[in-house]
Amino acid sequence: MNSPATILVVDDNPTNLKLAADVLAADGYIILRARDAGEARMVIAQTAPDLILLDIQMPGMDGLALTRLLKANPASAHIRIVALTAFAMKGDDRKAAAAGCDGYITKPIDTRKLGAEVAGILARPPAPPAGPTP
Repeated sequence: MNSPATILVVDDNPTNLKLAADVLAADGYIILRARDAGEARMVIAQTAPDLILLDIQMPGMDGLALTRLLKANPASAHIRIVALTAFAMKGDDRKAAAAGCDGYITKPIDTRKLGAEVAGILARPPAPPAGPTP
């Protein structure tokens, strides 16, 4: 039997962080947590997760900037990244994909669907590294 996937949940909102982490832990995933891009980078340096569920709107470095940084680094380019946002605007999914995100989930999180969405993304190969944007 395969070992469970490791998922890093990155969100500056403690309630959202706990909700996503608890739902995915209940589905059997190993959960790592970070409250911002700096913490996320430290966690990733110690334990490469299989997937990162990444809030887009965070103070300091936002989720898309962190995604571009991780996808540009050969050591972390293979990690699947799912953008998570409460401020879904038309075109945000394309911005997330252009930054290198492998998926896009809007808040509030549908706790009944989150595990299946994550499983589907884990089953796909990672997105190719994003090219330079003009």
